[in-house]
Amino acid sequence: MLDVSSQSVDTAPPRRGLVRRVAIMASLTLVLVAVAASLYMVRTVDSQLADIAKTYEIRRQARELMLSVVDAETGQRGYLITRDEAYLNPYNTAVGNLSQTYQNLLALIGDNPTQLQRIEALVPDLDAKRAEMARTIELMSSGQSAEALALLRSDTGLELMERIRSVVRQVIGEEDDKLIERNGRMELYRQLLIATILAALAAAAILTYSLLSRTQRKVAALAQQQNRLRTANEELEAHVRERTAEVEEARGHAERERARLETLLQDTNHRIGNSLATVSSLLGLQLARTSSDEVRNALEAAQLRVQAIASGHRRLRLGPDLETTDAAEFLADVIDDLAAAMPPDKAVTFEKHLEAMIIPARDATTLGIVVSELVTNALKHAFAEGQAGTVHIRFERGQDGVTALTVEDDGRGIGANSGQDGLGALIVKQLARQFGGTEPEYRAREGGGTAITVKLPRLDRSAG
Repeated sequence: MLDVSSQSVDTAPPRRGLVRRVAIMASLTLVLVAVAASLYMVRTVDSQLADIAKTYEIRRQARELMLSVVDAETGQRGYLITRDEAYLNPYNTAVGNLSQTYQNLLALIGDNPTQLQRIEALVPDLDAKRAEMARTIELMSSGQSAEALALLRSDTGLELMERIRSVVRQVIGEEDDKLIERNGRMELYRQLLIATILAALAAAAILTYSLLSRTQRKVAALAQQQNRLRTANEELEAHVRERTAEVEEARGHAERERARLETLLQDTNHRIGNSLATVSSLLGLQLARTSSDEVRNALEAAQLRVQAIASGHRRLRLGPDLETTDAAEFLADVIDDLAAAMPPDKAVTFEKHLEAMIIPARDATTLGIVVSELVTNALKHAFAEGQAGTVHIRFERGQDGVTALTVEDDGRGIGANSGQDGLGALIVKQLARQFGGTEPEYRAREGGGTAITVKLPRLDRSAG
């Protein structure tokens, strides 16, 4: 009996070791199988995601196709109703986009015979719809409004639109069905992936337990230290993530506020420009109705000044800080507007010498009005009807460090006091005082012509 007991004791450890090795191998095998299954699931999910993305793109292109047809029809009807050629711009754009959108959609569904057949069947209806719209526009353009409206009131365009809408709905409907099916597959794959991951985690836990149980006592202290370090690291990472999220949120809020302010400023300038344009139009209407030369001159001068203010608001481009602008770029745009608005009988060219300078936006519009008044004064007094000449505009810092605006012409010249008592000269004087300047300096140029200089010392302090 002693021998048997001794034999049992001797054979027990090898059996426990064999069981442990089998458990480790089984756990390792399960981990490998779970990893392989996870990789397969991930690849399958990627494929499904690609299919879903393609489905969304097909639906988007189908809607774009329908939207192009609707936009084209809207432009057509707007033109037929108002005869305003401005409605032809969206019409032409939509017709131009129609072919490209159709080709994009055709390329996306090339591997689906059913969808391909539906889209290819749209070609006759699309061509017929484009022809119908083009025909009505052609009739209206040639003065045959009755024929154009008769064609518009017929059911041809309505029937074409209904057939096109029906096909587009079928295309989108099939893609919606595919999307539902693929979403179901994605959910199934997700559940399988979770189950596989859980199995891998369970196998890894068993394997880890089997391996760590042999050395638990030897590495207990090290494991405890590692746990403390891991906990501290996780807390640090969590803190960093929290701070990063706060910074990102603050930056996002600042960017949104900046975008909102930019939009508000642009909208304000646009509304001001529109209001000034309305005032200019009203002055133009009054100008056309009056027969008094004195009143006409006053209205023309007022209209030019309103247009100058409108040009300043329209041309103002704020810098990144939303408070400053580049004076050279702004004045160049204002001068270009003056050149474009110059009467045809004035064969005058403009030479610009503008120093780049960042100035407050609140001063830019005022500066633009001063330039407009001085240039308009030169065009009015310096050149006879049909006389060619050149107007030089300089905006730069002088040797004394003071910024000055100078407008010179090579025309017939004016006297020392001529032109200084008019409303334009008074406006220039008043605006120059806002920049700390003195009276505008009038002087005769060598070789003929007049030079007018306005000192702007306060502008240097604002720019600095």
